[in-house]
Amino acid sequence: MIRISQLKLPCGHSEGALEEKIRKTLRTGSRNLSFTIVRHSIDARKKPLLLDIFTVDVDTGMKPAEEQSLIRRLKNKNIASSPVSVYRFPDSGSEILSHRPVIIGAGPAGLFCALFLSEHGYRPIVIERGSKMEERTADVLRYWETGVQNPLSNVQFGEGGAGTFSDGKLNTQINDKTGRSNEVLRIFARNGAPESILYESKPHIGTDRLREVIPRIRRKIEAAGGQVRFNTVCTGFVFDHAKPEAAGPAGAAGASDLPGSDQVRRLKGIYIQKSGDKAGDPVFLPADAVVLAIGHSARDTMEEIFREGIPMEQKQFAVGFRVAHPQSVIDESQYGISDPSRIAALGLSASPYKVTARASSGRGVYSFCMCPGGYIVNASSEEGHVCVNGMSDEKRDSGWANSAIVITVGQEEFGSSDVLAGMRFQRSLEKKAFLMGKGAVPVQTYTGFREGFRALSRAGEMSAPDLQNDPADGLSDSFSENPSHNILDSPRDSFSAPWAKGSCVNAPLHTLLPEDLTSDFIEGMEQFGRKIHGFDGPQAIVAGIESRTSSPVRITRGSTLESTGAAGLYPCGEGAGYAGGIMSAAMDGMRVAEAIASRFAPVPQ
Repeated sequence: MIRISQLKLPCGHSEGALEEKIRKTLRTGSRNLSFTIVRHSIDARKKPLLLDIFTVDVDTGMKPAEEQSLIRRLKNKNIASSPVSVYRFPDSGSEILSHRPVIIGAGPAGLFCALFLSEHGYRPIVIERGSKMEERTADVLRYWETGVQNPLSNVQFGEGGAGTFSDGKLNTQINDKTGRSNEVLRIFARNGAPESILYESKPHIGTDRLREVIPRIRRKIEAAGGQVRFNTVCTGFVFDHAKPEAAGPAGAAGASDLPGSDQVRRLKGIYIQKSGDKAGDPVFLPADAVVLAIGHSARDTMEEIFREGIPMEQKQFAVGFRVAHPQSVIDESQYGISDPSRIAALGLSASPYKVTARASSGRGVYSFCMCPGGYIVNASSEEGHVCVNGMSDEKRDSGWANSAIVITVGQEEFGSSDVLAGMRFQRSLEKKAFLMGKGAVPVQTYTGFREGFRALSRAGEMSAPDLQNDPADGLSDSFSENPSHNILDSPRDSFSAPWAKGSCVNAPLHTLLPEDLTSDFIEGMEQFGRKIHGFDGPQAIVAGIESRTSSPVRITRGSTLESTGAAGLYPCGEGAGYAGGIMSAAMDGMRVAEAIASRFAPVPQ
């Protein structure tokens, strides 16, 4: 197999142009060959001239020695032998599991951990507080339409985890040499995701397609001997003896807490309880291996872990706002083209962006979870709190782009070294956002946000202005297709918008964050406006609050991937502080499955 890199064709090229380019590059004439696209990206450095850049693996039908001879003759640095990368699950260990492994959480980490364990004979039990996909989707749509929330089945909780109601981006910053990354993509593709995720430089599935893919993965887990119990919550942990001494206010682990120590606690099982109206008494579920894949929003479980003295540490994360723009603003900047029909004719989709800045305070300001052609969504999971996220469907055709523009925060902003201080910081902002929007998503034009903040700063008083008399908040000109949605006439009434899922309300968002963070946000937006024309202009819309970019804690684990204070407990994925998106969470789930399998023998039927 021969790999060719840097094959360039103009966007919108004919169907057979790539094969013709391959033949010309290899000088094979009419010889039979087949090829697979390994990588595809867009080169827009000379826009509006846009180029498709391909890497392909070519099967020429030649013997290996003949291929090597051809490569040497061509003397082209972009032609080489195709590297072989095959993922391999480890051989099973010999220790005996007295009970089936238990996985808490059916997000990407939990599902991929369960999939690999079930396919290798471990028959895991997955418990998930939320509902299966069909019921969960109905609950989320009902919440967006009526504001009636199910705290156990929503954008954060339920089959597929928080990533289900997202753009379905499959990017990862991990330099993976194990093959896990490609294996995750292959599994998604085998279960209904578009084949393009196997080679696109910025692959995505889309929330509509994910709702079909995730249940197929669950059914494979069940067919291989695993079990998934929905509407089931973990309410407590049981150990074989008490921890010798408390973890302390920061949740730090002592030497006696490390796995292998004579004094380390060993997990015996967990208590589970049906959630919702059918909840009964907690039931003990014995287990000697429990994977804690709870996601970043299972705050009650984090509090229970902390009460149990499981070692945890405070972790930096980021907070800020979702910012929406007409997709044409981003396309013009990225492609040099804003006409959707021309973009489609070139075989392109809505363009993404990634921006970073350093504020004068030293804090980082950056875009996160960018959703081309998507929606800002009300992603709340706790009553009396509001937070937002972004999502888009497979076609990315809403006509609006959005991303989180966030600022890194840590102990200085939390005001405490307590391990759960970051979580309390999140909650305080989400509660303030709820009160500001009266349950709806609070929104503001960026120019209104900036001028409102500067006016308050000049006055030396960070308090909310009178919205009735604030001419800078004219959102209706930016989005409304219906004159009745002119919120200047009724600024406290909620409204729907084409860039949002869930009701919105005009509000003084410039008073939501602490003053120094708001200043950093504006500084970042102004820098981004110099890179993308119009980014900081009157068409930009700000929504808040974006507070759940990642977990505010890390549940520490050792070389065996067990908790440093509880043998048999395996912290995993985003909620435990070891991932930051669908891909990295799924890969961490695989890694934990490998750790369990390499130590224990499969569970007999």
